[in-house]
Amino acid sequence: MKKTTLFFVIPFFTLFSLGTLAMVSYRPAIKKQLSETYAILLGEPVPRLEDQPLELPELMPKPEDIFIVPDLNSFKARLRKDAYSNHLSAAEKNGTELILDEKRLFQLVEKGTLVEVNSGKGYEVEKLTHSHPYLTHEAKKILEQIGLTYQALAGEEDFFTVTSGTRTIDQQKKLGRRNRNATKGNSSHSYGLSFDISYIRFNGEKSWDWKKQKQLEKVLSHFQKQGKIYVIKERKQNCFHVTVR
Repeated sequence: MKKTTLFFVIPFFTLFSLGTLAMVSYRPAIKKQLSETYAILLGEPVPRLEDQPLELPELMPKPEDIFIVPDLNSFKARLRKDAYSNHLSAAEKNGTELILDEKRLFQLVEKGTLVEVNSGKGYEVEKLTHSHPYLTHEAKKILEQIGLTYQALAGEEDFFTVTSGTRTIDQQKKLGRRNRNATKGNSSHSYGLSFDISYIRFNGEKSWDWKKQKQLEKVLSHFQKQGKIYVIKERKQNCFHVTVR
């Protein structure tokens, strides 16, 4: 091989090797410069920016999945009582099918339609006896947002208690025989979108804490105003019945 040829070949392969490493390890701007250099050396047209595919970071969260905790210290809205028909309509429209029994409930859990809810930031789920600690993905997301917002308002160590989750039709019938206040017929709890939050249990203790109750009402009022939930204050059960819209 002639010396002249070696003079061009060796630098070319050296540049190619370094460029390959840079393409893997370095920034997009350097990749672009190297691509243009290769094109010139090979006598090819330099690719235009508009002809190149736009590179987006992988696993970027969707805008709707980014939750910014609101500052509710000066929020003045009052909690409204939403009609139960609104709760039921939202559950029928956006929830699961009507869950008849535990067999069907656990089939939905196995499919991933319902997910388990445990204690999280700003909330805990007590041991449930007449319902199950499962919700749809959307309902769990809203519950977690409510917990984060409550904690930001009340304090980093504060949390409320979820006293009811998804209830099958069988459970609803049994509860109706024991509790006259239980909803007759289909319940919004039987679609995976409803849960109850106690307003007399805070930080793991039963307490008639007026300040904490008002803070919780303020948080729920905000989410209600945002069009994310329907709420009923059930005074005989000492809880807020919440349905995600």
